[in-house]
Amino acid sequence: MSSYKRLVAAVAAFLTLAAAVVATAQPQGGGRVRQACQADLQKVCPDAKPGPGGSLRQCVRDHFGALSAPCQDAIRARMQQRQGGAGAGAASA
Repeated sequence: MSSYKRLVAAVAAFLTLAAAVVATAQPQGGGRVRQACQADLQKVCPDAKPGPGGSLRQCVRDHFGALSAPCQDAIRARMQQRQGGAGAGAASA
């Protein structure tokens, strides 16, 4: 297998793994966030881990302004949903 094909295979494997990590980062109702933020999180927080003890939440807080508008909107909507419709700040992601 050529070096180029190996690189493409490695990148594809990484993106598949990253997609799985993002998918597990958002429990029930997080489909919109997953869909809106997947590419952003792969770019901005590629090494962040979801869940308790993970660094994904902190990375999103630290880099919220670097996320796309659709991702920011999805995070805000998810936080409002989790807080029962109360206003949620961007840093609460």
